Amino acid sequence: MKTATWSLVEARLARNPGAVAFIAGDRRITCAEFAQLCLRTETWLREHGVGAGDRIGVWLVNRVEWLALFFALARIGATLVSVNTRYRSEEVTYILEKSGACMLVLQPGFRSIDFTGILQGMDGDQLPALTRLAVLDADAATPARLLGRPVLSLDVSACEPAPAEDGSDSAVPAIFFTTSGTTKGPKLVMHPQRTLVQHAWNCARAYGLDQDGAAFLAMLPFCGVFGLNGALAAFAAGAAVVLIETFDGLQAAQLLQAHGITHTFGSDEMYRRVLDAAPGERPFPAARMFGFGAFTSSFSAYAREACARGVPLTGLYGSSEVLALFSAQSMDLPVEPRTEGGGRPAAGRAATVRIRDTGTGALLPPGQSGEIEISAPSVFSGYYDNPEATAEALLPDGFFRTGDIGHLRSDGSFVYETRMGDAIRLGGFLVNPVEIEAVLKRFAELADAQVVAVEIGGQTRVVAFVIAERGAAIDAQAIMARMRAQVAPFKVPARVWPVDAYPVTLSSNG
Repeated sequence: MKTATWSLVEARLARNPGAVAFIAGDRRITCAEFAQLCLRTETWLREHGVGAGDRIGVWLVNRVEWLALFFALARIGATLVSVNTRYRSEEVTYILEKSGACMLVLQPGFRSIDFTGILQGMDGDQLPALTRLAVLDADAATPARLLGRPVLSLDVSACEPAPAEDGSDSAVPAIFFTTSGTTKGPKLVMHPQRTLVQHAWNCARAYGLDQDGAAFLAMLPFCGVFGLNGALAAFAAGAAVVLIETFDGLQAAQLLQAHGITHTFGSDEMYRRVLDAAPGERPFPAARMFGFGAFTSSFSAYAREACARGVPLTGLYGSSEVLALFSAQSMDLPVEPRTEGGGRPAAGRAATVRIRDTGTGALLPPGQSGEIEISAPSVFSGYYDNPEATAEALLPDGFFRTGDIGHLRSDGSFVYETRMGDAIRLGGFLVNPVEIEAVLKRFAELADAQVVAVEIGGQTRVVAFVIAERGAAIDAQAIMARMRAQVAPFKVPARVWPVDAYPVTLSSNG
């Protein structure tokens, strides 16, 4: 099987060049039209000095030009540096400086995002490698220079399809994704063309995107693995990909219904907004697989209600390092295990998941929780310009240390539980805070609960932040007393604080 990026386009052209590849608003873009857009984009890039080995920042919402840039850069042998549209001056500066990008592609603005205004607030001296900027939809108001560099109009309409030979190489980095940063800045995750192409085909087959009548809604941003991997898998499979420039719950619900969408992927909170905007017993009758990544601990009850309405939700697992949609729970499972994160890898027997005890280092049997380690064709090649972090993450036998806690099931699948940093060691036991939160959320007066660890008297204890049901009163002491009757003593919160809401972070994966 060919594993260079352009092979995905070649395969679509060989099958049915007139088939619809993308739907963007009223536009229906065939495979042949998309291939021409990619080749014209390649011509434009080459004419403006982009060559093999260059790194090009792409700071755009979900639009077909984003994907055309991805394929065009791969043909040149250059690397796309994905820049989250929610990033602002500090984050954009960091990504461009860290990657050594020589060009940044952007649009003037989108809704409340003023891309050019953000750039005007940045210090160009911090970006020595950046030589020029390219603007889609440039108009008379577009500045001639930004960051002290010339601004080019990225208009490929007059470009002839590139006569240059395809420079795609399965071993060349196709893209840099960013990891989330906490105490340290984000790392740049390198994926060669090979991992993205192999994974697209694996996901297409494993999740039924290659079945008759399949249609995919791209709800998540292409700058993150969940968004891009889903779109590439649907494209490889031959399913029409419906684009949303940036997520909106009501718009997504309308598109799911209007286009008979069979597959989509999103975060738990995104599904909450979609389903709230789509009343009725069976709002999406065409749905076959709606995969979700669980980023909040309060979604399980909502997921059960959604499944009762005929919405085929299933838990996913993935990361920037092993790609998104790495695994999914079987649609044949009952609702409870089906809506847990994890599942079976899309790569089948080519992937191995094992669980290691974080204390002893021993490998664990099914049912016991520890760190998830993964060997698979989709494992990244390393962190760009960060050999120390790469060596820490990739073990000598090729397994990736995920930093996630989970356990194996006896049937060979696995369950994701929590991030290692979120797991708490209490009374000598490794405890997932979700266990404690689940008990609290069964109390009638509580709408939601979040548990964190604190040091009290030299011991690690848990405390709870809770949100009351509308009109309910919270008695912290009574809640603690009921917890003492239901859970082990080390799981009982030392304090219970009522709050009105929780702060949330909007990431590249939703």
